[in-house]
Amino acid sequence: MNNQEYMLQQVKAVLAIDSPSGFTKNAVDYLVKEYKALGYEPQVTRKGGVLVQLSAGDGSMPGDGILQEAHLDTLGGMVCGVKANGRLRLTALGGMNPNNAEAENVRIYTREGKVYTGVCQLTDASVHVNGDYSKTERSWDTMEVLLDEMVFSEAEVHALGIENGDIVCFDPRTTVTESGYIKSRFLDDKLSVAILLGYARALKESGKTTRRAVWQHITVFEEVGHGGSASVPEGVGEAISVDMGCVGEGLACKEHQVSICAKDSGGPYHYDVVSGLVAAAKAAGVDYAVDVYPHYGSDVEATLRAGADLRHGLIGAGVYASHGYERSHVKGMMATFQLLNAYIETV
Repeated sequence: MNNQEYMLQQVKAVLAIDSPSGFTKNAVDYLVKEYKALGYEPQVTRKGGVLVQLSAGDGSMPGDGILQEAHLDTLGGMVCGVKANGRLRLTALGGMNPNNAEAENVRIYTREGKVYTGVCQLTDASVHVNGDYSKTERSWDTMEVLLDEMVFSEAEVHALGIENGDIVCFDPRTTVTESGYIKSRFLDDKLSVAILLGYARALKESGKTTRRAVWQHITVFEEVGHGGSASVPEGVGEAISVDMGCVGEGLACKEHQVSICAKDSGGPYHYDVVSGLVAAAKAAGVDYAVDVYPHYGSDVEATLRAGADLRHGLIGAGVYASHGYERSHVKGMMATFQLLNAYIETV
């Protein structure tokens, strides 16, 4: 299996494991097994993320190791009430937008380990009945989950074991087309997790010793803002967040490219890191774009806000329709992988 096939296999595998913020243990367990199968010794942090050292470096750059960050947690929902008619009220986990949640199949996980299915719909969703269907604003006050169970009262729902605080996971609907497009919910940021696994696999198979020490941190609370705020290993001088690259009106990046972010809503990324990423991409012939993201925050900014003294950067495969039904391309995945390799080898 070549590395492109491996990364596609991995992105399908991690997307198939539900893991909204706060409910990531199953996906973390999978990653731990995968890192061990590659020959590494991953650790699970107290917050529940995965931290693994890929290389101790050759000793020429002590105290200037590099940390690659990506996040495993996704958007999702939580039960916050059961209606008198047996339907569920939701509160969002992360930035799950109700406009993008409508008509999506869901899974509800109870604390006793039961899993039920359902569908997220607008309240009174029958167009032939509700004359205000098109005019109704989609919000979590106007949306509800219909369980795929014969329940028509609050008491009947509670009898199933469903309670407030239960996790609601949205179907990712993952598919890879023959033309190379990767379509799924939650490519932000499981595509990057697969890319980091691909980098770890390639480094192990190459037998190379990098100049700098290299770690990877797969975080599990990025979508709620504090994923990268802890667990920076001693000796790290730089962190690169590998997250989705924005694709949209006014931006240069396309789905088949790797995006290098110069600035987002949290401010500019370290000028020397951005310059180094651009130089590495040019030298290696990687298809890239540099962009400014208007509405965005990353793990590495949480790392800095927690007090870490390090340089920071952000890259990612181009992803369209962020926080909705997202789309990227195999070429964007590979360009991101190639830039990681080129940057580590040149800085």
